[in-house]
Parts: sequence; structure tokens; C-alpha cells
Amino acid sequence: MAKHGKIRVLALAALEHVGHLFVSEGYDRVTGEVFYRPLGGRVEFGEYGAQAVVREFQEELQQRLIDVRYLGLCESLFTYEGQPAHEVVLVYRARFADAALYDLARTLEARDGDRLLGVASWQPLARFQRGEARLYPVGLLALLSLG
Repeated sequence: MAKHGKIRVLALAALEHVGHLFVSEGYDRVTGEVFYRPLGGRVEFGEYGAQAVVREFQEELQQRLIDVRYLGLCESLFTYEGQPAHEVVLVYRARFADAALYDLARTLEARDGDRLLGVASWQPLARFQRGEARLYPVGLLALLSLG
């Protein structure tokens, strides 16, 4: 999470397959909200967004992305766990290099060393479209429908 007063630049990969989106589940301990977000992470100084998303998938999931292409940008002002945050999110379409990962029952653990960051799975896009589940960043669904 970004420090108070700082804008965080992220790169996320929207991987879609037969009406499903590959996302990580999150939880806000203050509000009790369960939500979902595509995977990726912070863009480091001197790094392009496409490079960041490829690096993050390799570091946290040990998976290679291919066909990475820019989709659009979402800007988010929000509160997470009681703290205000501001993110500029570069969204990319991509595919897994490993075709076995397109099994809709497949889950992957995102890790930073020994620390579990989250569990990612294929979730039906219809859940987000009907409002049954929250998808962040705000505006991502509209962006996906345009691209």
C-alpha cells in the first residue's frame, strides 16, 4: 500500500479465458469487504509497465506471461484498511505461456519469498458484471469491455 500522500503506479495483467478473469482475492479488515483484483504490482523507477507486469508474475507466481499488450489506464482514489490511497493503474492484456494454467479449477499462490501474498483463481466475469463480487480497480470492467 502506498504511503500517505504518495501516488503508487501499478501494472496489472488482465488474463481472460472463456468468460473468466484470473484474479487474486483480497480482504479489507476494517470494512470486512472481500474483493478481487488482477495480479501485477508496482512499476519500479526506470521500468516500463509491461516489464513490471512480466517481472511481477515471474517473481510472485513463477509464471511467464506472453503477448503482453497495453489495454488502458485506471486511476483509483480509495480507502483500504482505513487509509486513503491513490493509484494509477496501467492495465495490460496478456496470456500465460503455460497452457495448463487455463484449467478453470486452477489456483496459484502469489508469494514474496516465504510470505503468502494471496491466492489467485479464475472467476466468472459475470459475477463482477452482476455486482455479486467486487472487482478493482474501479473502471476495469468498462476497460475490459472496450478492449
